Amino acid sequence: MTFWSRKQTEFEEMYEMICQRPGIKSAELARLLGVSRSTIARRLPSLEEAGYLLYEDDRGRLWPFSGK
Repeated sequence: MTFWSRKQTEFEEMYEMICQRPGIKSAELARLLGVSRSTIARRLPSLEEAGYLLYEDDRGRLWPFSGK
């Protein structure tokens, strides 16, 4: 079992929050989810590996990747 599949619930919650609040910063996402900023930073690459595609702009805001 891969790491990300064990954390699927957390990843889904994180991705949903980003979809609901496009342009959210990592610090705000951490606050809303009740985790540290370092937890968010560790989870972001794993989200991509799990198939949740995001875009981080030059201001550090997170956006769901639409593929368009």
